[in-house]
Amino acid sequence: MKRLMITLAASALLASPAIAGDHGHNSGHAKAEGTHASGPVADKVIKAQRKALAKSTKGAGFGPQSPRDIDAAAGKNKRIFSEAPAYTEMNLCNIHFHKNAEHKGGEFTTYAGNGDGHGYQSGYRFDTASLTPAELKPTKHATCDSPHGSVQPGDTIEVHYVHTTAKVKPGPTLGSCLSDAIKNPQLRVETQVYVLVNDKHALSFKNLTKHKKVDGLHQAINIPANTGTAVQYEGSTTGPGYNEKGSPFQVSWSVRPQVAKVNIATVGKWCKGNDFNEDHAHGVRNLVTNKKLLSQIN
Repeated sequence: MKRLMITLAASALLASPAIAGDHGHNSGHAKAEGTHASGPVADKVIKAQRKALAKSTKGAGFGPQSPRDIDAAAGKNKRIFSEAPAYTEMNLCNIHFHKNAEHKGGEFTTYAGNGDGHGYQSGYRFDTASLTPAELKPTKHATCDSPHGSVQPGDTIEVHYVHTTAKVKPGPTLGSCLSDAIKNPQLRVETQVYVLVNDKHALSFKNLTKHKKVDGLHQAINIPANTGTAVQYEGSTTGPGYNEKGSPFQVSWSVRPQVAKVNIATVGKWCKGNDFNEDHAHGVRNLVTNKKLLSQIN
């Protein structure tokens, strides 16, 4: 595999928030056009961000980007790198989640809208028409609350189980995926999309994120195995900080196409304390549609 760009300063890598790049507000056209607290930004804001991404990456040598439509295999990016090993042969280094799916496809194809132009209230959702009124019953207290809002029954989340070939233990931020011995490890993200329900009999997020050492490797031992064959492709880190610039990180992705139900109360408890210092849902990067920035899915 062509390793992560060696020229990146180690200090910058260690400061990077999670594997999803910059989860904070994105600068550029969205700010210039303005955002609206009362509703989503106009289509022209997203169009301008896509144009800026194309301009900033043109001829620069960036590898394939993420997220993408996993049901669309076409891609023209030629900067191909070797697929990372199976996650069972790597160390789990981070777990975090995004409100709404960053990827599109499978059972999460409903567009949530343009959002605020900074990655919040955008992405893709599971169609909740099949959920019962009981599953959608509002909770008494806000769950995983942040300045960008909380999560509620019926919401979709995309969970990233991040793995590395470095000898590390699970922890917060991208820095947990690196070590003093290996600053340019291979990376893999096992991806599962969940829909939050108000049902104590649904899956427990604590159980889904449980991890321990198996044969000397840190492993997330309860990643669902019944949500369809994962779509495998080569891409990058995500997050709204990359809406207008390319991500320099090379990542092998495994995205499961089917959604699983998770008890929202257990997600709330996880946000109150976990090994990754995660307490809220992150924003999403615009879906990458420029075929010059996508790998071919085989």
